[in-house]
Amino acid sequence: MLLKLIYIFNTFLFLILSLISFGFCLRKWLQSRKLKLSKNKIVNVGIFHPYCNAGGGGERVLWCAIRALQAKYDNVKIIIYTGDIDSSPNNILENVQNIFNISLDKENITFVYLKRRQWIEANMYPYFTLLGQSIGSVLLGLEALCKFPPDIYIDTMGYAFTLPLFRYLGSCKVGCYVHYPTISTDMLRRVQQREFLHNNQNYVVRNPFLTWMKITYYRIFAKIYSAVGKCSETIMVNSSWTENHILELWDAPFKTHRVYPPCEVNHIKNLPYAGNPDEIIILSVGQFRPEKDHPLQLQAMYELRTLLARNEALWNKIKLIIVGSCRNEEDYDRLKNMQDLSKHLSLENSVEFKVNVPYNELLQLYKRAKIGIHTMWNEHFGIGIVECMAAGIIMVAHRSGGPLLDIIETSEGCQNGYLAADAVEYANCILSIIYNSKEENDAIQNAAISSVERFSEKEFEINFLRAITPIFNKIT
Repeated sequence: MLLKLIYIFNTFLFLILSLISFGFCLRKWLQSRKLKLSKNKIVNVGIFHPYCNAGGGGERVLWCAIRALQAKYDNVKIIIYTGDIDSSPNNILENVQNIFNISLDKENITFVYLKRRQWIEANMYPYFTLLGQSIGSVLLGLEALCKFPPDIYIDTMGYAFTLPLFRYLGSCKVGCYVHYPTISTDMLRRVQQREFLHNNQNYVVRNPFLTWMKITYYRIFAKIYSAVGKCSETIMVNSSWTENHILELWDAPFKTHRVYPPCEVNHIKNLPYAGNPDEIIILSVGQFRPEKDHPLQLQAMYELRTLLARNEALWNKIKLIIVGSCRNEEDYDRLKNMQDLSKHLSLENSVEFKVNVPYNELLQLYKRAKIGIHTMWNEHFGIGIVECMAAGIIMVAHRSGGPLLDIIETSEGCQNGYLAADAVEYANCILSIIYNSKEENDAIQNAAISSVERFSEKEFEINFLRAITPIFNKIT
């Protein structure tokens, strides 16, 4: 028995020493490779964004950040780690121009294609999804690091587990932009209260033991998440809600900066209203992801139709247009389910879906819409909300997260939008906007347009550079 224990201990010790030796050798190899890639005092900035061609709000942050870096630093080469292996660099940059109206210097942008993006896909991990995706991000990060070790590493998608990898193994200066904490106290609370969510299934909700197991798992994961997050030398967060959670989890107040995401407000503010008096367009803008809760929008329309049961002529004027981008097959499946749900609720004539629309078409929709709807619970910020407000669209957003804390004010005298939490509340808010006098709606629209300037691309670039400059100073 003693000999067996000694054997097990020696085997374990050998494995640990082998891993340390491998890590040391890999670190030395990466350092030598980094020296070969560095030429003429060029600073290689690696940005980890596996879905850089997705066309969502997170991608606007990515491209505006790159534009800001290119404008400030002449000696910067941008390395984008992406899993969009089916898209050429020209195709990606053309989409940036078409979707976001952002022009970049293509000469100093290099795309490093990652072939194992499936490791961070949620469908790879039916159980322990958070842990599986986080470990997958480390493996994907290792692929990125070996293909091109940068001088500065910035994670712009929330894969915090890659931060220690690049800092300690890659010897990089490290920063991150956090859109949404991977885990939060809100998630723990809703699991404890046994609420059904897209990430808290019915079989867990119904079983006290499984609920306890999940809470324990979440707490352990939160401790690990806190440890890896502290590896970042500068932390940018996109809203007050995200900032509060990151401060609580990572406890790094002196290097945490609130940098609101860039919103195309100046151009949109000048759009003339071109709505048809015979139609009332309700506009939804957001990716087809489960957390966006598009089904709630359809349920709100169903409730609105019930409220207007005696005014069929008015109901026939109303149309919900849902604009969104699809990243992968799962998103397209969700879109199909949404279309099926609209038919099930007999809303097919009142709802229209538009997928991956070009920027110019989106602008035309901004000009036609009168009301906007956004239904994500604890939306970290809400770029689509801000852009709709800039266009003079009266927004109805979820009473939580960024919309509640940063964007929408409902107090009398300074109201710039509406907040709701369920389908009935959404329907009543929409009905209020429809029945409001022109003077009441004009006051809300003017307040909304005045409030969005603090979310402009210019403000983002100023605050982004202020937060990231200390890292560059350590290099240059």
